[in-house]
Amino acid sequence: QVQLVESGGGLVQAGGSLRLSCAASGRTGSTYAMGWFRQAPGKEREFLAAIWWKIGSTYYVDSVKGRFTISRDNAKNTVYLQMNSLKPEDTAVYYCAARSTIGTITRIPGYDYWGQGTQVTVSS
Repeated sequence: QVQLVESGGGLVQAGGSLRLSCAASGRTGSTYAMGWFRQAPGKEREFLAAIWWKIGSTYYVDSVKGRFTISRDNAKNTVYLQMNSLKPEDTAVYYCAARSTIGTITRIPGYDYWGQGTQVTVSS
């Protein structure tokens, strides 16, 4: 089992920045990749970014490319999401997730473990 705990959410004005953290604990040795997702009210959960844990390669959905940056600290078993130039439409609950298997990195069903989520609210 892997436990994931997100932090860093909050209220920010449009154009501002936030950095989300996701601390992993438990049996993290088999982690293949970690991802960030978000879910706005009334909408489906959507993929944002992922990082391959051992090699550090990253992948982003087009809507956040250039504004969001995913990174990881292997020693701390923590993944980060730096979010800049935030917009009101970025308001959502943000989740981190971990997967242990190779597969399409954007697909939600491929992720085995999920955090509880952290609320991000961007005011206009």
